[in-house]
Amino acid sequence: MPQPNRGIKCVVNTCHYYSSGDHRHADKIEVQSPNAKSTDMTDCSTFLPE
Repeated sequence: MPQPNRGIKCVVNTCHYYSSGDHRHADKIEVQSPNAKSTDMTDCSTFLPE
């Protein structure tokens, strides 16, 4: 995705999709953990190390 997706905030600056200003260049994200009860129980499956 050439422009950052401004609808997604991400502060994981070690991710390939991270963009300055806490945005992402991925065209979509996938968040995992069915039956999560808190944000600590969720994971971004789109994460790709730099």
